[in-house]
Amino acid sequence: MYAIVETGGKQYKVAAGDTIYVEKLDTEVGQSVTLDKVCFVGGEQTKVGTPTVAGASVTAKVVEHGRGKKIVVFKYKSKKNYHKKQGHRQPYTKLLVETIQA
Repeated sequence: MYAIVETGGKQYKVAAGDTIYVEKLDTEVGQSVTLDKVCFVGGEQTKVGTPTVAGASVTAKVVEHGRGKKIVVFKYKSKKNYHKKQGHRQPYTKLLVETIQA
């Protein structure tokens, strides 16, 4: 059984036992998180939400918080002697999917 869940404005395809990296959540490491915005549940029976599946949820455990790889933001205007170099590291939360209730 798998599900498509929405969190942080993005959608993720998950199954029990998967680890996913999502936008940072305000929970402590080791606590459980319930993701209620389930858009699709697949497996023996398929359930498609309009926009979400009623009564479906995904339970996940917070493994760690961290910051992603650095990306370089470089702004440049030709012939104007303007350039600006800036870096960014996006914070994330690593989740371990435990169960899918449909």
